[in-house]
Order: sequence, then structure tokens, then C-alpha cells
Amino acid sequence: MPKNYVLGIDLGTTNCVVAYAPLAGESPEIQLLPIPQLVAPRTVEDRPLLPSFVYLPRDHEVGEGVFDLPWRKPGDVAVGELARRNAAAAPERTVAAAKSWLCHSRVDRRQPILPWNAPDDVAKISPVLATQRLLEHLVGAWQAAFPDFPVKDQHVVLTVPASFDASARELTREAALAAGLPEHLVLLEEPQAAVYAWLDERGDRWRRQLKVGDILLVCDVGGGTTDLTLIGVTEESGTLALRRVAVGDHLLVGGDNMDLVLAHHAARLFQEKGVTLDPWQSVALWHSCRAAKEALLADDGPKHQAIAVAGRGSRLVGKSTAVDVDRKIAAELLLDGFLPRAAAADRPIRRRGSGFQEIGLPFETDTAITRHLAAFLQAHAPEPGRPVRPTHVLFNGGVFKAATFRGRLLEVLAAWAETPPQLLDGPLDLECAVARGAAFYGWSKEHGGLRIRGGTARAYYVAIETAGLAVPGAPRPLRALCVVPVGMEEGTETDVPSGDIGLVVGEPAQFRFFNSTVRKQDRPGTWLNSWAPEELAETDSLEATLPAAEGVEEDYVPVRFHSLITELGMFELWCVHPQSGRRWKFEFSVRDDAT
Repeated sequence: MPKNYVLGIDLGTTNCVVAYAPLAGESPEIQLLPIPQLVAPRTVEDRPLLPSFVYLPRDHEVGEGVFDLPWRKPGDVAVGELARRNAAAAPERTVAAAKSWLCHSRVDRRQPILPWNAPDDVAKISPVLATQRLLEHLVGAWQAAFPDFPVKDQHVVLTVPASFDASARELTREAALAAGLPEHLVLLEEPQAAVYAWLDERGDRWRRQLKVGDILLVCDVGGGTTDLTLIGVTEESGTLALRRVAVGDHLLVGGDNMDLVLAHHAARLFQEKGVTLDPWQSVALWHSCRAAKEALLADDGPKHQAIAVAGRGSRLVGKSTAVDVDRKIAAELLLDGFLPRAAAADRPIRRRGSGFQEIGLPFETDTAITRHLAAFLQAHAPEPGRPVRPTHVLFNGGVFKAATFRGRLLEVLAAWAETPPQLLDGPLDLECAVARGAAFYGWSKEHGGLRIRGGTARAYYVAIETAGLAVPGAPRPLRALCVVPVGMEEGTETDVPSGDIGLVVGEPAQFRFFNSTVRKQDRPGTWLNSWAPEELAETDSLEATLPAAEGVEEDYVPVRFHSLITELGMFELWCVHPQSGRRWKFEFSVRDDAT
């Protein structure tokens, strides 16, 4: 069946957005999908953004129909604006930042662990299921608006952070398919989607702003995360082309951290008035500071912004107390805390308050985005001592709606280079640019338009246990074998030169894998006997019992590796027994540049 529409879905840490366009026509006519959602009990309104919050109601709330939606009765969860508001009143029943949990490899993301640290009487859900619930809501909104065009028959582009590794991408795809999105959906990196939104806005004029050799820094600071990407301008067949050359780590620092800073400042102001906030009020204050931050940092923002919290206790119910936050003080707190002036050689400060840590999301201990940016440009230097110096900058994410933030980051980048980078003015609505760019990408793909190329953003490695004498209580040392290099294009495959490797079969075994965004020189067959912690990151290990080969009595068989990146962006690692031709397969999703 021919596809009628392309849908671009921004599955954001803080908000979700859907853009769409008819596939017919000579140019894309991209629009935003109004998303019906509960804004109060039994009250549904259309909003352009769907807050990425899931509220888990009590049994009686489900029975009363409080959270029913036009396309789902009874409503067993609340998703969106009402869920976000309930995060203040019932944080123990509200799931937030499910997307960040998807890439947290130290927890089992298919297990019911959210809301994190919720009491035992709350029926928790997994990060995968929470993501599925968000996407189910978006699917329901689409079907309500376009009942004659099932989403499974449309061309869907779903965005993910560039920093997502193979496991996080696969879990995202798993949640998407469970939510009813089509098997042929495409995953696209969010910074690339932001660039596609800029290309859509500029049309052919973009070629007059960029030239061969230019380096574009896409700096995306959203509600919960910071994503950094470098895109180079090259030439192919005599025309300009774009190639993604580097991606940064998944940094859990963004607008939510800024709201918390304002909340701490406001809490001190309340204390000066003799008001001590309880935990319930502190959470409510945090959410109130989001709106206050946006108002204070707006170009025409007020000099002061009142922040109120509802009273608690029998004599204060229905009453509220407020403090005034000064615009200048707020700007200084946020600029100095998140975008301080830094040197090009700076690194993030790794400090811990205790040797014991609560297990949870790995939030950054250093909130200075400028220091993370300096480290990123150093890590991807073409040669030691010569960090990358971007020629152009494209901002994305709700944080950069504030001109003060854009100006400070440009100021810092200018101090690092002989020639200050030029700002590429992007779409006016930075919160919707990723969804719009995803829709434009899907439309242009169908019409043979421009693509940002780059292949895989990471190199992938297999951990090989070394042979040798056993030492009681000590594991055998590991070596890492590169099986996929950085930039391996989709639709390509390669034999990995390594000699025979023993594959454990017929009994439970753990298979460990690593990836790297910085070891761009490694080729398939490169062996690493040791590596620095910042060079390789371990992805999910797999515990499996592989079937034994027929006629083989040993508990392992000698194999060689064959790597394949499919046209759909799946990484298939084949283990081949040379004598019999018997094959075992490991499969991961590593889509970095959708085709």
C-alpha cells in the first residue's frame, strides 16, 4: 500500500512533538499535529507539545474514568500535561525522563523500576513500557485526526539522541513497535534532524552559507540532556554534501537542572520569609520554576517574577506564599552555573560528595556545558593538541530560546578560535525543530533529496577472554577486538581478520561488547590489549546459551567473525565455524544515519 504521509516524531526527554507532511507534491508542507491530552481530570485539550510524563493512577481513579481519552477507555494511565502537573502532587506515581533510563545500562530497562524509589504499593513500569505509553498516546492522537490513514501504513521517522548506543536504540525501536508504529520506521539522530529543519527552512540557499571544509557544531540542550554533534561540509560529484563526523556522550544536564537551581534560590528566599518548605512543596516549587525560568529569560521578560507554592497544613490549605525572583540574579545563576566562561583546554570537573552513591540516573556532576563542549572538541581533534574549531553553530533545544544563553556560548567559542564561528539561524521554534526536521528528512528521502552521511557513529568491539593460568578469585584479562569501525556504511559487510576465536556453546555464557566514538583509527581486526576508560564504553552484555554444533562434543567451537550493517541500520555479528559453515548471529540496532 502506498504511503500517504510522513510523520516525524520527536520523542523528547521533556516533551514529545509530532510533525507530518503529505508525501505527494513538489515541496514538503510540514505541519504540527495537535495532540489531545488531559490537562485536568476529565478535561482534554489539544496542545502542540506532549510533556513526556506518565502518571500511574490509583485503582479508584481508573474506575471513575478520570483519565479516559477519546481513543482509550478506561484510561489506565495519564500521559502529558496532567501527568506533568501531577509530578508535583504525586511524584511517587509519576514517571519522568524515561528516555534517559533507556540508555542507562546499569539497570535492566525491561524490568518495572519506575518511578525510581517509589514505595512498594505503587505498581511500577519499565523504561521500555513508559516509552511505549508515550508513543501509544501519539499513535492514538494521529489515528483520531486521520482515521483513514493508519499509522502503520505511513512513513515514520522517530528521532533518538546521537549519543544513544546500540542497545538504547534497539530498546527504543522495541517500544515503538509495541506502540503500533510500523516495522519499517526509521531512527534518525536528533541533531541531524535539527540540521534537516534548517535545510528545509533555507532551501537551496544553504549552499551559499557553507563551503567545503566548514565544520558545523550542532549544540542541542533540551530539558534533560545535552547532545553535541559535528557535521562536516564535503564535496561529492562536484556538489556540496554533509557528513556527520563526530557525536558526543549522552550528557544528563539541561533545562531541568536549571529549574532546580532556581528552585534552590527560591527556597532560600522563602526561608528568609520564615517559610520552610516540606518535600511536597519542594517538588511543586521545582515545577513552578520551569515557567518562571522561561518568563525571566525571554527577550521581553519581566524584571521580577513571582513564584508561589500552595500552603500545607490545616490552616494553610487553599492559601499560597510567593517570593519575587530577580531577572538579573536568575540569569547570572544560570549562565555561571551552566555556561561559564571556560578555557579551550578545560575538562569537566569530576567530583563526588561521597564514596557511596544511590543507584539512579548518571546525572553529570559538572553542570558546565562549556567544559563538556571543550572536552568534546578535544576528544575529536584530528591530531593531538589541535582541538576541532567549528566554523558554524546551530542551536537546538528549548534552553536556547533564551538569547542570553545563545550569546554566552558564542562568546566562549569565539574565545577559543582565531575566527569566531558563524551562527546559523535555525527555526524560530526550537522545541519543534527536531520533529519538523524528521518529517523533512522522511519527505526528502522519498523524493531523492539531500542526506547527511556518516555511517556508524561508533566503533564496536567484542571482548575476548585471554588464555592462560587461572588465578583464584581473579578474572582472566580481556582483550577487545574491533569488529565494526567508525563510519561503516549501511548495506556493507566485512570479514574480521582475527584467527580462530573460541565460541562457548551448549551452556550459559556471558558475551560482552564495547563501543567507542573516539577511536576512529581502528579497523576490523584491530586488537586492544588495554584501553583508557574514556576510550571504550561497555554496552549491554548478553547472557545466552547458544546451541551446540552437531557432532561437536567440546564446549566451544572455533569461529571467525563477519560483520554486517544492514540497510535498515541493524548490526549483525556472525560467528562462522570455518570447517562446517555453521553460523551463529548477534544482532543490534546501530542506526546513526537513516537511509
